[in-house]
Amino acid sequence: MLLLGRARDYSLAVLIAQITDMHIRPEGVLAYGRIDTAPYLARAVQHLLGLKPRPDVVLATGDLVDAGSAAEYGRLRALLAPLPMPVYLIPGNHDDRDALVAAFTDHRYLPRGGQFIQYVVEDFPVRLIALDTLVPGQHGGLLCEERLDWLAARLAEAPDRPTVIFMHHPPFETGIEHMDGYGLARSREFIEVVSRHPQVEGVLCGHLHRPIQARVGGTVASTVPSTAHQVELDLEKGNPLMFTMEPPACQLHLWRPGAGLVSHPSYIGAYDGPYRFSDGGKVVR
Repeated sequence: MLLLGRARDYSLAVLIAQITDMHIRPEGVLAYGRIDTAPYLARAVQHLLGLKPRPDVVLATGDLVDAGSAAEYGRLRALLAPLPMPVYLIPGNHDDRDALVAAFTDHRYLPRGGQFIQYVVEDFPVRLIALDTLVPGQHGGLLCEERLDWLAARLAEAPDRPTVIFMHHPPFETGIEHMDGYGLARSREFIEVVSRHPQVEGVLCGHLHRPIQARVGGTVASTVPSTAHQVELDLEKGNPLMFTMEPPACQLHLWRPGAGLVSHPSYIGAYDGPYRFSDGGKVVR
């Protein structure tokens, strides 16, 4: 579990892009027998490259691949390769820690030889703390005592630094029955730790394949749509878990001094417009 870098000028703004739940499969294999997830990630990468301004950093918040195989991580690596900015990876419940680290040996922030993939990045105006919620063989996540103690110690080191925590499983329930059944164990203890540290600007999560926000521990926790398929929004009890091909998206988190963290969904794909509000809706080129 690493601490990285030497902090830069804290007075500067930073634009953080978040992508999640890519679920990359081997060449020729469809996720759930229907979705070729790799082209969706390729489009997400091109979307990030085309943003103005371009993000300073990308956080990939778990379920990077679908079955944790070396072939999947090799394909993931190739798909992410065009991104010129730093990309920070954390595992989700579909990932394998050892295979992830083996595929990204040049990502020096990834801990070697430890039990969990947790680290701190000090290179931006906002301090980034990565948490590992993976429990091998289970869909749900866990922050055990060791991981929570590590988080508490890292937060105590820099009480005056604005901080963003990123992890796969969100620390709140959604009302979507099946996804809540695959939630984060010991989320109450996590919230208690965060509540003691007002420098935490936000908690960025994946797992839910939907844009959802909740107030936890005096800050805001949020999830992001997948770069591929989404979970059906269904708040009724007893229905089967369904997925839908709603538009994929990434999330842009803009931190500015005095303004804090502001988050924007950025939908991936081609859509009509933009049009000017003035002069009769002229198309902007």
